Amino acid sequence: MNHSGKVDQDDIVRARNVLLASGRRTPREEVDAYRVLARVSPASYLPLLARALQRLSYDTGSGKRHAFSLALCEEAVAAARSIDPAEPARADVLYEALNTCQRELYGLGRRAEGLAMRAEMLAIGRAKAELSGDPVVNGLNEWAAGLSEEGRYAEAADAMTELVAGILPDGPRSGALAWSLLEWIAALHDAGRSGEALAAFETLVSMEAAEAANDHGPMACHLYSLIGYARMLDTHGRGEQAVLARQEALDLLKELADTGERKSWSGYQASYWAVLLSLSGAESDRPASNGPRPPSGAAPIQWSPDAKQRYFDSRHTLREELETLAPRATEDPDQHLAELVRLHRVLTIRSAVYWENRTHLFAEQVHSLFDEGVSLARRLSQHDPAEGTRTLATSLIDRSTFHTAAREFRPALDDFRQALSYLGEAG
Repeated sequence: MNHSGKVDQDDIVRARNVLLASGRRTPREEVDAYRVLARVSPASYLPLLARALQRLSYDTGSGKRHAFSLALCEEAVAAARSIDPAEPARADVLYEALNTCQRELYGLGRRAEGLAMRAEMLAIGRAKAELSGDPVVNGLNEWAAGLSEEGRYAEAADAMTELVAGILPDGPRSGALAWSLLEWIAALHDAGRSGEALAAFETLVSMEAAEAANDHGPMACHLYSLIGYARMLDTHGRGEQAVLARQEALDLLKELADTGERKSWSGYQASYWAVLLSLSGAESDRPASNGPRPPSGAAPIQWSPDAKQRYFDSRHTLREELETLAPRATEDPDQHLAELVRLHRVLTIRSAVYWENRTHLFAEQVHSLFDEGVSLARRLSQHDPAEGTRTLATSLIDRSTFHTAAREFRPALDDFRQALSYLGEAG
Protein backbone atom coordinates (compact mmCIF):
# COMPACT_ATOMS: atom_id res chain seq x y z
CA MET A 1 0.00 0.00 0.00
CA ASN A 2 1.52 3.33 -1.12
CA HIS A 3 1.20 6.22 1.31
CA SER A 4 3.68 8.56 -0.33
CA GLY A 5 1.33 10.27 -2.81
CA LYS A 6 -0.01 13.74 -2.20
CA VAL A 7 -3.49 13.98 -0.71
CA ASP A 8 -5.85 16.82 -1.53
CA GLN A 9 -6.42 19.00 1.54
CA ASP A 10 -10.14 19.16 0.82
CA ASP A 11 -10.26 15.35 0.93
CA ILE A 12 -8.52 15.41 4.31
CA VAL A 13 -10.98 17.95 5.70
CA ARG A 14 -13.96 15.97 4.42
CA ALA A 15 -12.58 12.74 5.88
CA ARG A 16 -12.08 14.31 9.28
CA ASN A 17 -15.52 15.86 9.19
CA VAL A 18 -17.04 12.43 8.49
CA LEU A 19 -15.30 10.97 11.52
CA LEU A 20 -16.08 13.93 13.79
CA ALA A 21 -19.70 14.36 12.74
CA SER A 22 -22.24 13.67 15.47
CA GLY A 23 -24.57 11.79 13.10
CA ARG A 24 -24.24 8.11 12.40
CA ARG A 25 -21.83 7.32 9.58
CA THR A 26 -22.08 4.30 7.31
CA PRO A 27 -19.34 1.65 7.17
CA ARG A 28 -18.57 2.74 3.61
CA GLU A 29 -18.13 6.38 4.70
CA GLU A 30 -15.88 5.28 7.52
CA VAL A 31 -13.65 3.21 5.22
CA ASP A 32 -13.40 6.04 2.66
CA ALA A 33 -12.37 8.45 5.41
CA TYR A 34 -9.74 6.11 6.83
CA ARG A 35 -8.34 5.46 3.34
CA VAL A 36 -7.61 9.15 2.97
CA LEU A 37 -6.24 9.69 6.46
CA ALA A 38 -4.09 6.54 6.38
CA ARG A 39 -2.09 8.18 3.60
CA VAL A 40 -1.46 11.22 5.79
CA SER A 41 -0.91 9.52 9.14
CA PRO A 42 -0.38 5.78 8.60
CA ALA A 43 0.63 5.03 12.19
CA SER A 44 -2.68 6.37 13.52
CA TYR A 45 -5.09 5.29 10.79
CA LEU A 46 -3.83 2.07 9.18
CA PRO A 47 -5.03 -0.07 12.14
CA LEU A 48 -8.40 1.71 12.04
CA LEU A 49 -8.62 1.21 8.28
CA ALA A 50 -7.86 -2.50 8.52
CA ARG A 51 -10.61 -3.06 11.09
CA ALA A 52 -13.12 -0.88 9.25
CA LEU A 53 -12.51 -2.85 6.05
CA GLN A 54 -13.22 -6.08 7.90
CA ARG A 55 -16.51 -4.68 9.18
CA LEU A 56 -17.44 -3.53 5.69
CA SER A 57 -16.76 -7.00 4.30
CA TYR A 58 -20.08 -8.01 5.85
CA ASP A 59 -23.35 -6.72 4.43
CA THR A 60 -24.68 -4.37 7.09
CA GLY A 61 -28.29 -5.30 6.44
CA SER A 62 -28.13 -9.08 6.55
CA GLY A 63 -24.83 -9.67 8.33
CA LYS A 64 -23.68 -11.80 5.40
CA ARG A 65 -20.77 -11.52 3.02
CA HIS A 66 -21.32 -9.88 -0.35
CA ALA A 67 -19.68 -9.75 -3.77
CA PHE A 68 -16.85 -7.46 -2.68
CA SER A 69 -16.09 -9.20 0.61
CA LEU A 70 -12.86 -10.87 -0.49
CA ALA A 71 -11.48 -7.69 -2.06
CA LEU A 72 -12.18 -5.78 1.15
CA CYS A 73 -10.59 -8.52 3.26
CA GLU A 74 -7.50 -8.54 1.08
CA GLU A 75 -7.28 -4.75 1.35
CA ALA A 76 -7.51 -5.11 5.13
CA VAL A 77 -4.58 -7.54 5.08
CA ALA A 78 -2.60 -5.16 2.87
CA ALA A 79 -3.32 -2.28 5.24
CA ALA A 80 -2.23 -4.35 8.22
CA ARG A 81 0.98 -5.42 6.49
CA SER A 82 1.73 -1.74 5.81
CA ILE A 83 1.82 -0.90 9.50
CA ASP A 84 5.35 -0.21 10.70
CA PRO A 85 6.76 -3.49 12.10
CA ALA A 86 7.95 -1.53 15.12
CA GLU A 87 4.35 -0.70 16.07
CA PRO A 88 3.27 -2.94 19.00
CA ALA A 89 -0.29 -3.26 17.67
CA ARG A 90 0.76 -4.53 14.24
CA ALA A 91 0.77 -8.22 15.13
CA ASP A 92 -2.77 -8.19 16.53
CA VAL A 93 -4.18 -6.13 13.66
CA LEU A 94 -2.55 -8.37 11.05
CA TYR A 95 -3.69 -11.53 12.86
CA GLU A 96 -7.31 -10.32 12.87
CA ALA A 97 -7.17 -9.30 9.20
CA LEU A 98 -5.70 -12.66 8.18
CA ASN A 99 -8.33 -14.48 10.21
CA THR A 100 -11.16 -12.63 8.46
CA CYS A 101 -9.58 -13.18 5.05
CA GLN A 102 -8.90 -16.89 5.52
CA ARG A 103 -12.56 -17.46 6.40
CA GLU A 104 -13.57 -15.69 3.21
CA LEU A 105 -11.13 -17.76 1.14
CA TYR A 106 -12.43 -21.00 2.64
CA GLY A 107 -15.98 -19.87 1.95
CA LEU A 108 -15.05 -19.50 -1.72
CA GLY A 109 -13.39 -22.93 -1.82
CA ARG A 110 -9.87 -21.48 -2.10
CA ARG A 111 -8.60 -23.81 0.57
CA ALA A 112 -4.87 -23.72 -0.17
CA GLU A 113 -4.79 -19.93 0.13
CA GLY A 114 -6.88 -20.08 3.28
CA LEU A 115 -4.54 -22.63 4.84
CA ALA A 116 -1.54 -20.50 3.91
CA MET A 117 -3.09 -17.59 5.80
CA ARG A 118 -3.66 -19.85 8.80
CA ALA A 119 0.04 -20.73 8.66
CA GLU A 120 0.89 -17.03 8.75
CA MET A 121 -1.50 -16.54 11.69
CA LEU A 122 0.32 -19.33 13.52
CA ALA A 123 3.69 -17.72 12.82
CA ILE A 124 2.39 -14.47 14.34
CA GLY A 125 1.03 -16.40 17.32
CA ARG A 126 4.37 -18.13 17.88
CA ALA A 127 6.32 -14.89 17.72
CA LYS A 128 3.96 -13.22 20.17
CA ALA A 129 4.06 -16.17 22.58
CA GLU A 130 7.84 -16.22 22.46
CA LEU A 131 8.02 -12.52 23.34
CA SER A 132 5.46 -12.72 26.13
CA GLY A 133 6.42 -16.11 27.54
CA ASP A 134 2.81 -17.25 27.20
CA PRO A 135 2.67 -21.05 26.67
CA VAL A 136 -0.56 -20.73 24.65
CA VAL A 137 0.11 -20.09 20.95
CA ASN A 138 -2.71 -18.38 19.07
CA GLY A 139 -3.54 -19.94 15.71
CA LEU A 140 -2.80 -23.55 16.63
CA ASN A 141 -6.46 -24.51 16.76
CA GLU A 142 -7.28 -23.08 13.32
CA TRP A 143 -4.10 -24.59 11.87
CA ALA A 144 -4.91 -28.04 13.27
CA ALA A 145 -8.47 -27.92 11.94
CA GLY A 146 -7.23 -26.95 8.48
CA LEU A 147 -4.68 -29.76 8.48
CA SER A 148 -7.26 -32.30 9.58
CA GLU A 149 -9.65 -31.31 6.80
CA GLU A 150 -6.86 -31.92 4.30
CA GLY A 151 -6.17 -35.38 5.74
CA ARG A 152 -2.83 -34.32 7.26
CA TYR A 153 -3.69 -36.07 10.51
CA ALA A 154 -0.19 -36.52 11.94
CA GLU A 155 0.51 -32.79 11.68
CA ALA A 156 -2.92 -31.95 13.10
CA ALA A 157 -2.27 -34.25 16.06
CA ASP A 158 1.08 -32.57 16.72
CA ALA A 159 -0.54 -29.12 16.60
CA MET A 160 -3.31 -30.12 19.02
CA THR A 161 -0.78 -31.78 21.33
CA GLU A 162 1.13 -28.50 21.49
CA LEU A 163 -2.07 -26.53 22.10
CA VAL A 164 -3.31 -28.79 24.90
CA ALA A 165 0.11 -28.75 26.56
CA GLY A 166 -0.20 -24.98 26.74
CA ILE A 167 -3.73 -24.78 28.13
CA LEU A 168 -3.91 -27.91 30.30
CA PRO A 169 -2.09 -26.41 33.32
CA ASP A 170 -4.80 -23.72 33.63
CA GLY A 171 -7.52 -26.33 34.15
CA PRO A 172 -11.06 -26.41 32.74
CA ARG A 173 -11.21 -22.65 32.05
CA SER A 174 -15.02 -22.41 32.00
CA GLY A 175 -15.37 -25.37 29.68
CA ALA A 176 -12.88 -24.26 27.00
CA LEU A 177 -10.44 -27.06 27.79
CA ALA A 178 -13.03 -29.77 27.21
CA TRP A 179 -13.58 -28.70 23.59
CA SER A 180 -9.84 -28.68 22.93
CA LEU A 181 -9.49 -32.12 24.48
CA LEU A 182 -12.21 -33.45 22.16
CA GLU A 183 -10.34 -32.11 19.13
CA TRP A 184 -7.07 -33.52 20.48
CA ILE A 185 -8.57 -36.98 20.99
CA ALA A 186 -9.96 -37.02 17.46
CA ALA A 187 -6.70 -35.79 15.93
CA LEU A 188 -4.68 -38.44 17.74
CA HIS A 189 -7.13 -41.16 16.77
CA ASP A 190 -7.20 -40.06 13.11
CA ALA A 191 -3.39 -40.11 13.12
CA GLY A 192 -3.40 -43.73 14.29
CA ARG A 193 -1.96 -42.86 17.70
CA SER A 194 -4.54 -44.94 19.58
CA GLY A 195 -2.64 -45.23 22.85
CA GLU A 196 -2.26 -41.47 23.10
CA ALA A 197 -5.89 -40.96 22.08
CA LEU A 198 -7.09 -43.24 24.88
CA ALA A 199 -4.84 -41.48 27.38
CA ALA A 200 -6.26 -38.13 26.25
CA PHE A 201 -9.78 -39.52 26.58
CA GLU A 202 -9.00 -40.64 30.12
CA THR A 203 -7.87 -37.07 30.87
CA LEU A 204 -11.18 -35.75 29.55
CA VAL A 205 -13.23 -38.26 31.57
CA SER A 206 -11.33 -37.48 34.77
CA MET A 207 -11.78 -33.76 34.26
CA GLU A 208 -15.52 -34.07 33.57
CA ALA A 209 -15.91 -36.31 36.61
CA ALA A 210 -14.26 -33.71 38.84
CA GLU A 211 -16.28 -30.89 37.31
CA ALA A 212 -19.56 -32.75 37.84
CA ALA A 213 -18.63 -33.77 41.39
CA ASN A 214 -17.90 -30.14 42.30
CA ASP A 215 -21.03 -28.82 40.52
CA HIS A 216 -18.82 -26.97 38.06
CA GLY A 217 -20.11 -28.90 35.05
CA PRO A 218 -23.10 -30.98 33.91
CA MET A 219 -23.36 -34.63 34.83
CA ALA A 220 -24.51 -35.20 31.25
CA CYS A 221 -21.11 -34.18 29.86
CA HIS A 222 -19.41 -36.63 32.21
CA LEU A 223 -21.85 -39.27 30.96
CA TYR A 224 -21.17 -38.57 27.27
CA SER A 225 -17.43 -38.66 27.92
CA LEU A 226 -17.67 -42.04 29.63
CA ILE A 227 -19.75 -43.52 26.82
CA GLY A 228 -17.38 -42.17 24.16
CA TYR A 229 -14.40 -43.46 26.10
CA ALA A 230 -15.97 -46.92 26.39
CA ARG A 231 -16.56 -47.02 22.64
CA MET A 232 -12.94 -46.15 21.89
CA LEU A 233 -11.74 -48.72 24.43
CA ASP A 234 -13.84 -51.37 22.69
CA THR A 235 -12.46 -50.32 19.30
CA HIS A 236 -8.93 -50.95 20.50
CA GLY A 237 -9.57 -54.23 22.26
CA ARG A 238 -9.74 -53.00 25.85
CA GLY A 239 -13.06 -54.59 26.66
CA GLU A 240 -12.62 -54.91 30.43
CA GLN A 241 -11.97 -51.18 30.79
CA ALA A 242 -14.92 -50.44 28.52
CA VAL A 243 -17.22 -52.46 30.81
CA LEU A 244 -16.10 -50.45 33.83
CA ALA A 245 -16.69 -47.16 32.00
CA ARG A 246 -20.21 -48.24 31.01
CA GLN A 247 -21.01 -49.28 34.57
CA GLU A 248 -19.95 -45.84 35.76
CA ALA A 249 -22.15 -44.32 33.06
CA LEU A 250 -25.05 -46.46 34.28
CA ASP A 251 -24.67 -45.06 37.80
CA LEU A 252 -24.75 -41.52 36.42
CA LEU A 253 -27.87 -42.25 34.39
CA LYS A 254 -29.62 -43.69 37.42
CA GLU A 255 -28.99 -40.46 39.31
CA LEU A 256 -30.13 -38.35 36.37
CA ALA A 257 -33.30 -40.41 36.02
CA ASP A 258 -34.04 -40.04 39.75
CA THR A 259 -33.19 -36.40 40.36
CA GLY A 260 -32.05 -34.76 37.11
CA GLU A 261 -29.02 -32.49 36.97
CA ARG A 262 -27.88 -31.18 40.34
CA LYS A 263 -28.15 -27.61 39.04
CA SER A 264 -29.35 -25.79 35.93
CA TRP A 265 -26.97 -25.38 32.99
CA SER A 266 -26.99 -23.19 29.89
CA GLY A 267 -27.58 -26.05 27.46
CA TYR A 268 -24.15 -26.38 25.86
CA GLN A 269 -24.17 -30.05 26.83
CA ALA A 270 -26.31 -30.84 23.75
CA SER A 271 -23.53 -29.48 21.51
CA TYR A 272 -21.04 -31.54 23.49
CA TRP A 273 -23.18 -34.62 22.89
CA ALA A 274 -23.35 -33.92 19.15
CA VAL A 275 -19.57 -33.67 18.86
CA LEU A 276 -19.01 -36.92 20.74
CA LEU A 277 -21.70 -38.62 18.66
CA SER A 278 -19.97 -37.57 15.45
CA LEU A 279 -16.65 -38.74 16.87
CA SER A 280 -18.15 -42.15 17.63
CA GLY A 281 -19.20 -42.54 14.00
CA ALA A 282 -16.11 -41.04 12.41
CA GLU A 283 -14.78 -44.29 10.97
CA SER A 284 -17.92 -45.02 8.93
CA ASP A 285 -19.13 -41.42 8.65
CA ARG A 286 -16.41 -39.89 6.55
CA PRO A 287 -17.30 -38.36 3.18
CA ALA A 288 -15.58 -39.69 0.08
CA SER A 289 -11.85 -39.09 -0.20
CA ASN A 290 -12.13 -36.57 -3.06
CA GLY A 291 -12.89 -33.62 -0.80
CA PRO A 292 -12.46 -32.20 2.70
CA ARG A 293 -14.14 -33.74 5.69
CA PRO A 294 -14.76 -31.92 8.96
CA PRO A 295 -12.45 -32.55 11.93
CA SER A 296 -14.29 -35.35 13.72
CA GLY A 297 -13.83 -33.96 17.22
CA ALA A 298 -14.67 -30.33 16.47
CA ALA A 299 -17.97 -28.47 16.69
CA PRO A 300 -19.41 -27.25 13.35
CA ILE A 301 -18.38 -23.68 14.16
CA GLN A 302 -14.78 -24.86 13.65
CA TRP A 303 -15.46 -26.42 10.23
CA SER A 304 -14.65 -24.62 7.00
CA PRO A 305 -17.75 -23.61 5.01
CA ASP A 306 -17.19 -26.00 2.10
CA ALA A 307 -16.47 -28.98 4.35
CA LYS A 308 -19.58 -28.19 6.37
CA GLN A 309 -21.78 -27.87 3.30
CA ARG A 310 -20.43 -31.09 1.83
CA TYR A 311 -21.02 -32.97 5.07
CA PHE A 312 -24.56 -31.76 5.59
CA ASP A 313 -25.61 -31.90 1.92
CA SER A 314 -24.65 -35.57 1.88
CA ARG A 315 -27.77 -36.29 3.97
CA HIS A 316 -29.88 -36.04 0.81
CA THR A 317 -27.78 -38.59 -1.05
CA LEU A 318 -27.86 -40.88 1.99
CA ARG A 319 -31.64 -40.78 2.07
CA GLU A 320 -31.77 -41.79 -1.58
CA GLU A 321 -29.33 -44.63 -0.95
CA LEU A 322 -31.40 -45.85 1.99
CA GLU A 323 -34.61 -45.78 -0.06
CA THR A 324 -32.91 -47.89 -2.73
CA LEU A 325 -31.33 -50.27 -0.23
CA ALA A 326 -34.38 -50.88 2.00
CA PRO A 327 -36.28 -53.23 -0.38
CA ARG A 328 -33.07 -55.09 -1.18
CA ALA A 329 -32.47 -55.63 2.53
CA THR A 330 -35.96 -57.10 2.83
CA GLU A 331 -35.43 -59.43 -0.14
CA ASP A 332 -31.86 -60.44 0.70
CA PRO A 333 -30.97 -59.54 4.31
CA ASP A 334 -27.75 -61.56 4.19
CA GLN A 335 -26.33 -59.19 1.59
CA HIS A 336 -27.89 -55.84 2.43
CA LEU A 337 -29.34 -55.56 5.95
CA ALA A 338 -26.07 -54.80 7.77
CA GLU A 339 -25.21 -52.11 5.23
CA LEU A 340 -28.69 -50.62 5.61
CA VAL A 341 -28.15 -50.37 9.36
CA ARG A 342 -24.72 -48.81 8.90
CA LEU A 343 -25.89 -46.18 6.41
CA HIS A 344 -28.88 -45.33 8.56
CA ARG A 345 -26.57 -44.61 11.49
CA VAL A 346 -24.45 -42.36 9.27
CA LEU A 347 -27.58 -40.42 8.28
CA THR A 348 -28.74 -40.23 11.89
CA ILE A 349 -25.42 -38.83 13.12
CA ARG A 350 -25.16 -36.23 10.37
CA SER A 351 -28.77 -35.19 10.88
CA ALA A 352 -28.33 -34.92 14.65
CA VAL A 353 -25.25 -32.71 14.25
CA TYR A 354 -27.05 -30.62 11.60
CA TRP A 355 -30.17 -29.94 13.64
CA GLU A 356 -28.45 -29.49 17.00
CA ASN A 357 -26.29 -26.84 15.36
CA ARG A 358 -29.42 -24.97 14.22
CA THR A 359 -32.13 -25.21 16.83
CA HIS A 360 -32.66 -26.05 20.48
CA LEU A 361 -35.70 -28.01 19.23
CA PHE A 362 -33.41 -30.50 17.48
CA ALA A 363 -35.06 -33.44 19.26
CA GLU A 364 -38.23 -32.99 17.22
CA GLN A 365 -36.25 -33.26 14.00
CA VAL A 366 -34.28 -36.43 14.72
CA HIS A 367 -36.29 -38.45 17.24
CA SER A 368 -37.72 -40.71 14.56
CA LEU A 369 -34.27 -41.42 13.10
CA PHE A 370 -33.02 -42.81 16.40
CA ASP A 371 -36.17 -44.92 16.74
CA GLU A 372 -35.77 -46.24 13.19
CA GLY A 373 -32.12 -47.03 13.89
CA VAL A 374 -33.06 -49.19 16.88
CA SER A 375 -35.77 -50.96 14.85
CA LEU A 376 -33.37 -51.74 12.02
CA ALA A 377 -30.70 -52.96 14.43
CA ARG A 378 -33.28 -55.17 16.12
CA ARG A 379 -34.08 -56.72 12.74
CA LEU A 380 -30.39 -57.37 12.20
CA SER A 381 -29.99 -58.96 15.65
CA GLN A 382 -32.89 -61.31 14.91
CA HIS A 383 -31.50 -62.21 11.51
CA ASP A 384 -27.85 -62.45 12.53
CA PRO A 385 -27.44 -62.61 16.33
CA ALA A 386 -23.65 -62.84 16.12
CA GLU A 387 -23.25 -59.46 14.42
CA GLY A 388 -26.56 -57.85 15.14
CA THR A 389 -26.68 -58.07 18.93
CA ARG A 390 -23.74 -55.75 19.45
CA THR A 391 -25.05 -53.46 16.71
CA LEU A 392 -28.38 -53.29 18.55
CA ALA A 393 -26.55 -52.34 21.74
CA THR A 394 -24.79 -49.54 19.86
CA SER A 395 -28.11 -48.23 18.51
CA LEU A 396 -29.68 -48.32 21.95
CA ILE A 397 -26.74 -46.42 23.45
CA ASP A 398 -27.00 -43.86 20.64
CA ARG A 399 -30.68 -43.36 21.44
CA SER A 400 -29.94 -43.27 25.16
CA THR A 401 -27.52 -40.37 24.68
CA PHE A 402 -30.07 -38.65 22.44
CA HIS A 403 -32.72 -38.93 25.16
CA THR A 404 -30.22 -37.50 27.63
CA ALA A 405 -29.47 -34.56 25.34
CA ALA A 406 -33.22 -33.99 25.10
CA ARG A 407 -33.38 -34.21 28.94
CA GLU A 408 -35.53 -37.34 28.81
CA PHE A 409 -33.57 -39.18 31.47
CA ARG A 410 -35.93 -42.05 32.26
CA PRO A 411 -36.11 -43.30 28.62
CA ALA A 412 -32.35 -42.79 28.43
CA LEU A 413 -31.86 -45.12 31.39
CA ASP A 414 -34.23 -47.71 29.94
CA ASP A 415 -32.34 -47.80 26.64
CA PHE A 416 -28.96 -47.97 28.35
CA ARG A 417 -30.04 -50.86 30.55
CA GLN A 418 -31.31 -52.75 27.49
CA ALA A 419 -27.99 -52.12 25.73
CA LEU A 420 -26.03 -53.49 28.68
CA SER A 421 -28.22 -56.58 28.74
CA TYR A 422 -27.39 -57.27 25.09
CA LEU A 423 -23.71 -56.76 25.87
CA GLY A 424 -23.94 -59.22 28.78
CA GLU A 425 -23.16 -56.46 31.29
CA ALA A 426 -26.53 -56.08 32.95
CA GLY A 427 -25.28 -57.43 36.25
